[in-house]
Amino acid sequence: MAYDYALVHLKYTLPPAGLLTFILGPLLTKLDLYKTFTLILVAFFATLPWDSYLVRNGIWTYPPDAIAGPNLFGVPAEELFFFVIQTYITSMLYILLNKPVLHAQFLTNKEDSLSKSHRIRTSGQILLVGSIIFGSYLVRDGGEGTYLGLILIWACPFVLLTWTLSGFFLIRLPVVCIATPIIIPTIYLWIIDELALGRGTWAISSGTKLGWRLWGSLELEEAIFFLATNALIVFGMVAIDRGLAVLYAFPESFPHDREALSPDLVIKALLTDPAKYDMVRVRGIREGVEILRRKSRSFYLASSVFPGRLRIDLVLLYSFCRVADDLIDDSRTETEALAWIKKLTKYLDLVYGSEDQSPSSNQTIDNFIQGDFPEETRSALKLLPYKLLPRKPFYDLLEGFKMDLSFNQADPMFPIKDGMDLELYAHRVASTVGELCLWLVFHHCEAKLPHDKEAILVVAAQTMGHALQYVNIARDILVDAEMGRVYLPTNWLKEENLTPKDIIKDPRQPKVEKLRQKLLRHAFTEYERSRATMTLLPAEVRGPLIVAVESYMEIGRVLREKTGVPSKTRRGRATVPRSRRVWVAWKNLLAE
Repeated sequence: MAYDYALVHLKYTLPPAGLLTFILGPLLTKLDLYKTFTLILVAFFATLPWDSYLVRNGIWTYPPDAIAGPNLFGVPAEELFFFVIQTYITSMLYILLNKPVLHAQFLTNKEDSLSKSHRIRTSGQILLVGSIIFGSYLVRDGGEGTYLGLILIWACPFVLLTWTLSGFFLIRLPVVCIATPIIIPTIYLWIIDELALGRGTWAISSGTKLGWRLWGSLELEEAIFFLATNALIVFGMVAIDRGLAVLYAFPESFPHDREALSPDLVIKALLTDPAKYDMVRVRGIREGVEILRRKSRSFYLASSVFPGRLRIDLVLLYSFCRVADDLIDDSRTETEALAWIKKLTKYLDLVYGSEDQSPSSNQTIDNFIQGDFPEETRSALKLLPYKLLPRKPFYDLLEGFKMDLSFNQADPMFPIKDGMDLELYAHRVASTVGELCLWLVFHHCEAKLPHDKEAILVVAAQTMGHALQYVNIARDILVDAEMGRVYLPTNWLKEENLTPKDIIKDPRQPKVEKLRQKLLRHAFTEYERSRATMTLLPAEVRGPLIVAVESYMEIGRVLREKTGVPSKTRRGRATVPRSRRVWVAWKNLLAE
């Protein structure tokens, strides 16, 4: 029986810890581990003196035949391990649920927050202060309320601190990301505690507890203890994530290198006055995330495993490209679309300058954006991280948009006449974006590559862009036909005795599926040419970039297998089931 408490860990705490570690293993970063071990240290040294006081004063007791014997300040080794394993389990569950979340988008301040948020934050502060006062009264009064009072005066000040610092931020976060890692471990530990109390593994002195039970042997005080401690762990994680979000969202205020990221810097960011936040930038990040979530579920999933500032800049780059594309696609006439291309060209001229003209001032650029672009597009242009990116891919992208406009049903020859035109189009609208993403990777990565390897990777990114665009065209044959566009090469159609008008008239005919499969073969040929080169990428981003590529290529695989599910947002478009997307991401991260 001397190992009864140890068996509680062996049977009930170590298995969920191991399961979460296995699931999260491919997703865990060094930063995740630093956050977790920081909280473990805080939890250990904050709980040890309190727990020791309980044991020395007979509030908690452990039968000698239930513990192995070693202790620290009277606290058994098994109990000390409980501090560690509970913090680890709850932290891992929090990290798992928050991986898809870009925390920078939830930064806020008093002016940005709703009046409801102010009321919730203030009510929480009043409740916590009241709990501390009530707990003090119970401890001073002694007797049956002692244990509950000690829980309140120990836990509530920590909760009050984190709630005061991060309350507005915490309120904005998705409820499932906060409530779930509190509720699930709490209920699970209630079950363990009820079993242990019933078995006599540990006990609470009858003179210091109220004697109220939730069910079975579970005392009210124990239920509150586990709820409070899990809330402390989650609130601690939220506080760290808020500090990191401030660091990542405002590079001009915190121009640190990744090597310089330190606890002192995170604390400084956490204590930064929210009134100083650049809320224009935060709102732009929110808009970029929403655009990404709506327009590309594959890249939205892949983006969750990119680190810090790189993830934000990739979202802002995608937002710009999507906004530019939508301005042109949503135009009512070709003249209007060409006018948008002209304005976008001028925007690039202003931010990059030319051989005989320097880049324009921020004020000039802002004035141009403000006067010439719709309100809903302005943040994407203002926040584009163009200073980190070369100019040529952007101009090439606009040339690709011009090719989109050159479809004319009155003309029997559409712009994609042959395989060379197809490759040129893919290069302009997809390879350019792939190259731009890669330049952001080069800038943000801690490990710097020699120029020759960078050049090899740029070429591979351009080739992979062909593959991804071919998959995109293969998926959207029906959607494009409804817009009067056919991106399948005209000479391919001729081989099947078809014309572009035949595709537009009946994009579901059997010959179209044959052409789709031919295009997919070309896509996977380009994919195979460039996939091996991705091993040259720095380790810190290799996994995330492979996930981004494989998530999109999986669309091609389901098209080959004809196992795609209909898109909920776009009629006629097949998509990859969510469970399969998650499996692809996890599998490829594990392989790396």
